[in-house]
Amino acid sequence: MPGETLDDAIAAATTQQAAGIGSLFTLLGENLTSIDEGDAVAAHYHEVLARTTAAGLGTEISVKLTQLGFDLDPEHAERLFRELALAADEAGTWAWIDMEGSDYVEATVATYQRVKADHPDTGLAMQAYLHRTPADVERLLPVKPAIRLVKGAYDEPASIAYRRGADVDAAYLGVTVAMLKGVAAGSVSRCVLGTHDTELIAQAARHAAANGLDRAKVEVHMLYGIRADQQRRLAREGFTVKTLVAYGTFWYPWYVRRLAERPANLLFAVRQILP
Repeated sequence: MPGETLDDAIAAATTQQAAGIGSLFTLLGENLTSIDEGDAVAAHYHEVLARTTAAGLGTEISVKLTQLGFDLDPEHAERLFRELALAADEAGTWAWIDMEGSDYVEATVATYQRVKADHPDTGLAMQAYLHRTPADVERLLPVKPAIRLVKGAYDEPASIAYRRGADVDAAYLGVTVAMLKGVAAGSVSRCVLGTHDTELIAQAARHAAANGLDRAKVEVHMLYGIRADQQRRLAREGFTVKTLVAYGTFWYPWYVRRLAERPANLLFAVRQILP
C-alpha cells in the first residue's frame, strides 16, 4: 500500500504513469452495518474519478458491491454502482466490480450482467479456481464482458473450487485462452490477467499471438508494490499494464482476514519482501 489516503494513492499512480503503467484504485473495506456507509463509499469513488481525471491519470476504479451495502439493500447498491459506472464513462475511464466469496458469486455475476448491458465500460473480476467460472464466462458473452481474471484468495471447499496450485494454474490458463479467443472474435471486450504469475502471462501472450492479437490486448493488473520490476518489464515489452492501488484505513482487518482465510497468502506476502 502507498498509504491510507486518496492523496497517497494519487501520488503512487502519478509515479506509475511516468513508467508507462496505468492505475486502478480500490478503497479497502467490505461488509457494512448501515446503508449510509455505502453512500459514503460511493461518494468517495466519485471523488476518485473527479480528482484522477483532473490529474490526467485515467484511473479506473474497482468496487466491492458489499462496500455499497449489497447485504443490506441489493437494489440500492446496484443503483450506486450504476451511478459510478456513468461517472466513469463520462470521465473516459472504467468501473469494475470486484468478486467476493462464493456466497456472493451468483448475485455479483447477475448484477454485472444487468449493468454491463447499459454501461459498456464496466468490468468484472472473476476467480479461476471456482469450478463454475468457465460457465460464467460463457454466460456473459452476450453482453461482451470485460473480465479481470484472478486465481482466487478465499478459502473455498474442494466441492466448488480447485485447491492444488497446479490445478488452479491449469484452470486459469483454460479460462484465459477462452477469453483471448473471445477478444479475437469480438465477444469479449477486455481480457485482463489479474496475476503476478509471469509464467502464466507468458503463456497467455503465446496464445494471444496464435489468435492474431498483439501484446497490448493482453492486459496485466498487479498489486502496487508487488513485482514492480516485472510490471515495468511487461510495460516495456508492449503489454498493457495497470497497478491496482489499494488504500484506506481498513487495511489491517482486511490483511488479517485474508491471512486467516488462506494462510498461503502469508507465504506469498513474505516472498515479496525477500530478495
